[in-house]
Amino acid sequence: MRIKRLRDDVELPARAHADDAGLDLRCADAFELAPGERRVIGTGIAVAFPPGHAALVLPRSGLAAKKGVTVINTPGLVDAGYRGEVGIPLINHSAETYRAEAGERIAQLVLIAVPASELVEVAELDETDRGDGGFGSSGSR
Repeated sequence: MRIKRLRDDVELPARAHADDAGLDLRCADAFELAPGERRVIGTGIAVAFPPGHAALVLPRSGLAAKKGVTVINTPGLVDAGYRGEVGIPLINHSAETYRAEAGERIAQLVLIAVPASELVEVAELDETDRGDGGFGSSGSR
C-alpha cells in the first residue's frame, strides 16, 4: 500500500506490534466529541493500493471499551480508486466529552483482498440448513 502525507506534520499509519493486522490511524488535528456527537475526523493521509484490494477502517477496541468512542459505519470501506484524505467517522457513545490531541490513534486500517465476482441472476437459489433465517436466527443470550 502506498501512503501520501497530505500535511508535513502528520504521522504515517503504523502497526503497534509487528504481527498486528491493522495499521493505527491518527487524527491530524486535536478535536472534541461531545456525548452522542458524530463527526468525520481527518487523518492527513491518502492511500493507494492495487485493484482487487480494499481497506477497512475499524475501531480501536481500547478506545471503544474505555471511552465509548467508535467508528460509526464499522467497518468503513476505502475503495481502490479513492485518492482523497482518509476520514474516520467517529461517534461518542459515552456520557462524557472525548478529547483527543493531534496525533492520537483513533482507528485502524486493514488491507484486504477482494475477489472479483460476476453476478449471475437465477430463478432459484440452492437450499441450506439456515434457509432465510436472518437477524437473531441463531438465538441470543
